[in-house]
Amino acid sequence: MITEREFRRVVAYVKKTSGIDLSEKQVLINGRLENYLLRNGYSGYDEYMEKVEHNPGGEEARNLINALTTNHTYFMREFEHLEFLKQEILPVLKTKEAARRDLRIWSAASSTGEEPYTIAMVLKDFFAMEQPKWDTKILATDISTKVLQHASKGKYLLEQIEPLPEHWRRKYFKKVNELEYQASQELRNEVIFRQFNLMNSFPFRKPFHVVFLRNVMIYFDDDTKRQLLRKVYDFLEPGGYLFVGTTEAVNRKGLDFKYVKPSIYRK
Repeated sequence: MITEREFRRVVAYVKKTSGIDLSEKQVLINGRLENYLLRNGYSGYDEYMEKVEHNPGGEEARNLINALTTNHTYFMREFEHLEFLKQEILPVLKTKEAARRDLRIWSAASSTGEEPYTIAMVLKDFFAMEQPKWDTKILATDISTKVLQHASKGKYLLEQIEPLPEHWRRKYFKKVNELEYQASQELRNEVIFRQFNLMNSFPFRKPFHVVFLRNVMIYFDDDTKRQLLRKVYDFLEPGGYLFVGTTEAVNRKGLDFKYVKPSIYRK
């Protein structure tokens, strides 16, 4: 069983490196790490954390984040955002970016891929025959290498893809076996998956038209949220949109975001 001192050590490391606040999650930390330590021959948490802290870019540090991050998502989540994207944002961007034909959308907590693949299908529906003339590739990032491996394969259980409209299921998913379906190569080509820690400096060369930052800030304290939102604001095009989770509220004090409607903000 993890001691209070060991727990504080894990919490401090995770907060410092990922921004995630696990100070109220002692049961979760113990439940997810205890067996891992036993299976891998560690004498205890101190030996394990020595290895993690000694090499923060190493495999054990990645395994720690993979173990402690919660990745719950599903297709068509917060559907009203997708409707707003298709009906309100894309028509304006199609006109505004007609010369460059370069659309930049970032799924900043992409988890196992359902969100960026859904956005990709919305874009395919909207642009239709014109899409090959546009660069509509979506950047999809997550801190967890484990979920990104899953996402890049694009394999999902039948019950996972059932919320999708039937024409999307038929067009973009092929049956692998009785249980699994896989996103088509055409759809997978529309999403670029990369590991990225939101606490790091943003390395992007160009600002985004739309950023989806949904259901990730619930794990951050207020200061961390504010710092992250400032960085996102700086990397949005003028007039660009930010989507957060429908259960999340953005405290705009000290921030320049304009409120559009619940969970939707604009630069």
